[in-house]
Amino acid sequence: MTGRERTERILKRKKADRIGLYEHFWGDTHKKWASQGHIKEDESLGDHFDYDITECGAFKMTADVYKEPEIIEETHETVLARDGNFAVLRRHKLHDATPENVDYLVKNFALWNEHVRPLLTPGDYRINFSNYEKEMARAREKDKYFMLGAVNVFELMHPVCGHEHMLVGMAMEPEWVTDMANVYSDLLISLMEILFAKSGKPDGIWFYEDMGFKERPFMSPAMYRELIFPAHKKTIDFAHSLGLPVIMHSCGFIEPLLPYMLEAGIDGLQVIEVKAGMDLIRVFKQYGDKLSLMGGIDVRKLYSNDKAQVDAELEAKIPNVKNGFGYTLHSDHSIPDTVDYETYRYFIEKGLELGKTE
Repeated sequence: MTGRERTERILKRKKADRIGLYEHFWGDTHKKWASQGHIKEDESLGDHFDYDITECGAFKMTADVYKEPEIIEETHETVLARDGNFAVLRRHKLHDATPENVDYLVKNFALWNEHVRPLLTPGDYRINFSNYEKEMARAREKDKYFMLGAVNVFELMHPVCGHEHMLVGMAMEPEWVTDMANVYSDLLISLMEILFAKSGKPDGIWFYEDMGFKERPFMSPAMYRELIFPAHKKTIDFAHSLGLPVIMHSCGFIEPLLPYMLEAGIDGLQVIEVKAGMDLIRVFKQYGDKLSLMGGIDVRKLYSNDKAQVDAELEAKIPNVKNGFGYTLHSDHSIPDTVDYETYRYFIEKGLELGKTE
């Protein structure tokens, strides 16, 4: 069974020969494994490990896509700069890390209307057609399931105003958050229409959202339903109108939001972050008959580099979820460079052996 055939069946929770396989990595991991001779410097980890899915981003969603970062301060280790969203962020230069949020120009509805909203217009200038077409051709050649990766509204709003201002806005200026969600969802749909008309449709859509932190979502289910859900439903309905299933990524604890995310129409959920409080078996028991799952394997067991811990984690989970025919093996986050190549290779070989269906 090819990766494309397998993933098509998994997203419909139909029987396949085994569970699926996919993964995300921090950039430092590729560099380290290449320096150790495990992979070639220009080799894709997806090709190396023969994943079932390939994924490609194509959209430039920054407000001012032409603005070069304005350097405010630079050291040997970090650079502080103002970006095209008028946000001041400190980024590490020596390794991959989440940037430090320092300041934002946009802090309320009025500033959003003045500085960012007028810039969020659709057009070819926001789309990387050539890379999308190249990656789709590679996926077709290798018979992989090809997905457009795109950031959805929650993850588009906070880079403009920061989590703090956005979340306060949900309580104090909900009309502002509603407007941002509508503007970004309309922009995203317009860009998909332009891309697909010119370059063809993918097999599915991968939407990125990080809506939770440890043991809590960033918002209540009621606020999600009122402010974010309509935009999610609009973008997912568009994908479904073209016959494209949707996987939604979210780090953090988002179980309280899942009933509404299902109502919005997601077909798959990734990443099911254990250290945030998510539990693959619990989610599977409650939603596995109507939702395909990817992830939920504690990455901390991998960077222990202890095969006994890896065995215990996989043996506790894979036999329980594989016969729902809707599971894809993936860590509960991204693989850091503290994971040895041999450990990761062992992880996927053991996981796929356990994930063969009867």
